[in-house]
Amino acid sequence: MARDSGPDWSDRAPRANGRPRVIVIGGGVSGMAAGIYGQMNGMDTRIFETHVLPGGCCTAWSRQGYIFDYCIEWLIGTGAGNDANQIWRELGALDGKSVRDFDMFNKVTDENGRSVIFYNDPDRLERHLLEISPADHALIRSFCADLRRFIKIEMYPFLKPDPLKSVGEKLKTLWEILPAFRLFWRNAATPMHAFADKFQDPLLRRAFRNIFYQDPECFPLLPYLYNMACAYNHNAGFPQGGSLGLSRSIEERYNALGGIMTYRARVDRILVENGRAVGVELKGGARHYADVVVSAADGHTTIYGMLEGKYTNPTIDTLYEEMLNKPGILFPAVVSAFVGLHGDFDPDDSHSTTYMLSEEEGARLPGALQNSIVVQLRSRYSDGFAPPGRSVIHCTYFSDFNYWRTLRSEDRKRYWAEKKQVVQFVREFLDKRYPGIGERIELVDVGTPATTKRYTGNSNGSILAWKAFSDAEDLANELVNKGRMQLPGLSGFYMAGQWVGLGGLIRAASSGRFVMQFICKEIGREFQATESVAAAPWHTGKLGHFPQLDKTPPERPALARHAVPALDQVSAV
Repeated sequence: MARDSGPDWSDRAPRANGRPRVIVIGGGVSGMAAGIYGQMNGMDTRIFETHVLPGGCCTAWSRQGYIFDYCIEWLIGTGAGNDANQIWRELGALDGKSVRDFDMFNKVTDENGRSVIFYNDPDRLERHLLEISPADHALIRSFCADLRRFIKIEMYPFLKPDPLKSVGEKLKTLWEILPAFRLFWRNAATPMHAFADKFQDPLLRRAFRNIFYQDPECFPLLPYLYNMACAYNHNAGFPQGGSLGLSRSIEERYNALGGIMTYRARVDRILVENGRAVGVELKGGARHYADVVVSAADGHTTIYGMLEGKYTNPTIDTLYEEMLNKPGILFPAVVSAFVGLHGDFDPDDSHSTTYMLSEEEGARLPGALQNSIVVQLRSRYSDGFAPPGRSVIHCTYFSDFNYWRTLRSEDRKRYWAEKKQVVQFVREFLDKRYPGIGERIELVDVGTPATTKRYTGNSNGSILAWKAFSDAEDLANELVNKGRMQLPGLSGFYMAGQWVGLGGLIRAASSGRFVMQFICKEIGREFQATESVAAAPWHTGKLGHFPQLDKTPPERPALARHAVPALDQVSAV
C-alpha cells in the first residue's frame, strides 16, 4: 500500500519538468497533509518517515485479531458544511467511511458509584444535572444556555493562516465573530476550575473538570462548550477505521497524487548552504536535495538537533527551552492499557467513562498524575476492532513521562514490573466494575509515555504538544502569524505540525495546508486545493499489513505483536 521508492533525489540538478522539489520530514497527519497540498500545487514532494506506518500518534496496532486504536476519541470535521470537513475531504481522510456519533460526550463516576452523564443535547443535559443537584440550578442553566448558543455557531478557521488573509477576508471573519464576541470572550476568560468550584454538589465539582476524560487543568469553559456543540451537531464523530484508518486514507490520497513516501528513513540533519535549507541527511549518511524542506517532526528535535540550534530567537528559545520543561505547559503523556476479551457489554453501558479513584487506588497506578482512570469500550466506536464475539476496552490515565523514562533507562526490570502492575490494576478494577469480566479477558497490552517517545519522537512523550490556553500558546502562534512557520535566518525551510499549530488532528492537518500556502506565496503560485473523489466503501483491509515483532527474550515479559516495532507492550498472560 505504501510507496517506499522513487526517483533519485541525490541529484542536485534542477528538475527537467520545472516542478519544485519539496522534502517533508515526518509522515504524520501534518506531514502527509503538506505533501498532498504540495502535489496539488505542482510540486514534487517526498516524505521521509522513521517508522513503517503513516500517521505518527494517529495509529493502531494488532494482536490476536484485535486492533488497538490509539489516538482518535472524537474528530472535529466529521459533519458537512464547514472548514474542518473541507480539509478532510481534500485529504481523502473520510473517503467511503461511515461516522459514528454518540449522544453523550463522557460519563464521570465517583468512588461511591454516583455518576453524571454529559449529554451533548443541552436540554437533556440540563434536566439530568438538575436531577443530580437542584441547588446548583443557576450554574447548570448558565452552562446549558451557553451550550445552546455555541450549537448555533459554526466557525472553523482552518483554511488559511491569518498573515495571508486579505483585508476583506479579515473583515468578513470579524463580522462573523462580532455577534458572538461576548460569548467567546466570557467563556475564554472563565477557567473551568473556577467555574466548577462554585458547584455545591461535590460530584459536579469534580465531574465538570473531567468532561474531556481527564482534567487538562488549565482550560477555560470555551473548548468544552465548543466541542460538545460540535458533537451535538454531528461534527465530532468517530470515523470508520479509527486512527490508522484515517492515516491510511490520507496516505492513499497522497500516493494517488504522485507523492513519494519513504519509510524506515530517519532524518539526522537538515542540510544548509548560504543560509538556505537545501536537503536532508539520513541516518547512514545518504543525502537528498530539494528546493524547500518542511519539518513536521518534533519541534525541539528539529530546531536543536537537525539544525543544531543555529536558527532561533528569544521567542523560540523561550518556547522550546523554558516552556518545554515547565509544569502544566505540555499536554500530559498517557499510559494506555488495551484489553481484549470474550463477549460484549450491556448496550446501555457508556462508551466512555471516567472513574474517580480513591487516594489508595490512585497510588496503585504507576506514575499517575490524577486519581482517575478512563475506560472506553472501543469496539463500540467502529466495526472491525475485535474478532467476532469479542470486544476491546481502552483504559488510559495521565502519567509522568520522567517517571517512565527514568525507569526504562536506569532500571529496565522495574520498568517491566510497573507495566505488570498496570495490567494487574486494570484487571482487578474492571472485574470490580463489571463482575465476572476477569474470566473473559484474553490479553492486556500496555503502552507507556516512554513508548510514545520512542515511537513518535515527541518531546516528553506528549501526544498533543503544547496545551491550548497555556503560556506557550501565544509563543506558538507567533511562529505562524509572525514567523510564517519559518525560522530566523533560514530560508527555504518551514515547520508544520502540533509544535507550531498546537494539538488536535484538525490543527495538524490545517498546519500542512498553511505551510503549503506560505510556500506557494514564496514561489509566486496561486494556492489550489481540490477534494478527493474516491467513493469506494472503506473496509478493514485498507488498514494494510501489521508488521510483527521477533520473539521477546525470555527474561522479559512477553511482548505483544503490534503494528510498529517501536511500541512497547506487556501481555497479561
